[in-house]
Amino acid sequence: MKTIGLIGGLSWESTSVYYSYINRYVQRELGGIHSAKCLIYSFDFEEIASLQRSGNWEVATSRMVEAAKCLEKGGAELIVICTNTMHLMADDIKKACNIPLIHIVDCVVSEIQNQSISRVGLLGTKFTMEQSFYKKLLNKHDIDVLIPSEKDRQVIHDVIFNELCKGNLKDSSKEKYLDIIRKLVEDGAEGIILGCTEIPLLIKQDDTEIPLFDTTQIHANKVAELGLQDKSNSPLTI
Repeated sequence: MKTIGLIGGLSWESTSVYYSYINRYVQRELGGIHSAKCLIYSFDFEEIASLQRSGNWEVATSRMVEAAKCLEKGGAELIVICTNTMHLMADDIKKACNIPLIHIVDCVVSEIQNQSISRVGLLGTKFTMEQSFYKKLLNKHDIDVLIPSEKDRQVIHDVIFNELCKGNLKDSSKEKYLDIIRKLVEDGAEGIILGCTEIPLLIKQDDTEIPLFDTTQIHANKVAELGLQDKSNSPLTI
């Protein structure tokens, strides 16, 4: 079993879900009271969120690279960023470390392709929806990406930071999200990426008929699977 290095606290709400999914996967596969070998570097999210709000991505990148190096030095054999937005600096972490980083979009692409879907709606923070780092990886695999209107993007973003990151789940916010999803379906979306690791706390597959891609569960399960690969297996494959 490999030691998994988790960059968490982005927010801790979703990091706890990652930890649960990974350990439950390992226990299902190995039985008994087995659990995953993990190291967690947990940020004070307010520090990172402040850098995001100010657009200080250079400092945010240095902090993320520092966290990854700390995990590698501690014995981690693969790196996992427990959030979507901070994959913005995934390439920088890959360059700085000698262990693989398991990219969340690579895992999601595989699930989308398994369902033969070619057009998806993307929900997430404004950074994830508006910047190109996420969408270009989907486009690379011939997956078209639709994003909500500017007004709806703000609603999604505000609910994430003002409610979900604090563990506050409101029915009124769920209805707003479901209405935004309906609009994306009307525009041609065949599936919806829950591209923020907090969104699945609020929106479940039972809430809508359109296929939902829960990035938290998809990413965590793939990471657990790779963590159980024999150490002689190289390289890791998604």
